Amino acid sequence: MIETWRWFGPTDVTTISDIMQTGAGAIVSALHHVPDGAVWSPHEITKRQVQIGTTTDGRASGLAWLVVESLPVSEDIKQQTGKWREHIANYKLSLENLAAAGIFTVCYNFMPVIDWTRTDLAWRLGHGGTCMRFDAIDFAAFDIHLLQRKGAAESVTPFVADAATARFVGMSGTDKGQLAASVLAGLPGAADRLSIDTVREHLSRYGSISGERLRRHLFDFLEEVVPVAARLGIRLCCHPDDPPFPLMGLPRIMSTEVDYRAMLEHLPDAANGMTLCSGALGARPDNDLPGIMRRLGDRVHFLHLRNVRLEGEAVGCSFHESEHLDGSVDMVELIRAIVAEEARRKAVGRSDWVIPMRPDHGQDILDDLRRGGQPGYPLIGRLKGLAELRGVARAFAQVGQ
Repeated sequence: MIETWRWFGPTDVTTISDIMQTGAGAIVSALHHVPDGAVWSPHEITKRQVQIGTTTDGRASGLAWLVVESLPVSEDIKQQTGKWREHIANYKLSLENLAAAGIFTVCYNFMPVIDWTRTDLAWRLGHGGTCMRFDAIDFAAFDIHLLQRKGAAESVTPFVADAATARFVGMSGTDKGQLAASVLAGLPGAADRLSIDTVREHLSRYGSISGERLRRHLFDFLEEVVPVAARLGIRLCCHPDDPPFPLMGLPRIMSTEVDYRAMLEHLPDAANGMTLCSGALGARPDNDLPGIMRRLGDRVHFLHLRNVRLEGEAVGCSFHESEHLDGSVDMVELIRAIVAEEARRKAVGRSDWVIPMRPDHGQDILDDLRRGGQPGYPLIGRLKGLAELRGVARAFAQVGQ
């Protein structure tokens, strides 16, 4: 695996100089300040490449921008409303500009309205560190009582609805504000910010969009952009829903192996691929991550390796982000499958036999607790995870799986 590191740009408290000391060999980044649907210009792409290639004291870092995460798909495209055709044309032009700059792996997602969703961004762990957590009761409290979505109470079991009401009644104003902020948290420097009012507005537009229709919109998008990516030599890789089950009455269409198989079979071109995120897919107890890698690994273009600890057995249960080798995902077996897939690719002469991987998320530990970094992206917590993942991968590589 090519070890990479996600960097959010100049506002990231983890600097390029810091990343050089992790051992990661390349950078995953994006132009978060560019509004969704707009063109990524050659100037902005080059500017980010220069930032990545330069340390804080002006020296050459030796790092390059290898993977885009993400080139966002606008809500207009997902809903097929407004300027969606113009946004698809802009997406194609952005792909052209990225390829011209030498960047050929592009991650995206098709999650409606809200990207990754957690109810607590700093949940206290027994060892004193913190992690991100999704609490099903807290989310229901947000959906029913803060968002006040029509039908929210009926979309969960009576037990969950009653528990959410009891919890909401016991919340202070500060607690309610913190819950809303956690659910609506975005990426640092993002141009598009969410509020409860904007979420309500988006939800009203999705009222008539079923899961089947949203999948059709995804396929329409891919039918436009995959041929362009194939011509340019770009590998598109769709990130799974996070968490991988419906929220706020919105359809989720990239949550299971069946979902991915439908997408990959619809457009079998190698340019149409997947981002295998073990933490996102692992938040469903019925997703078999090592099995997915073995069965769909031929089309895996990017890897996010992180772990979650499920706090129940049903789809939609609470979970928190665990240490990389200690969670509900069998990470060791997953890495075994990844190393085997890379060996298979190398044997048949594929140029992309080494798959980019980044240690995804991490627990805030030690100095992370004082650094004030982006939730989920601590320096030391991710470095610990990378070291653990690196050790397992090298062990399998040496013994031939």
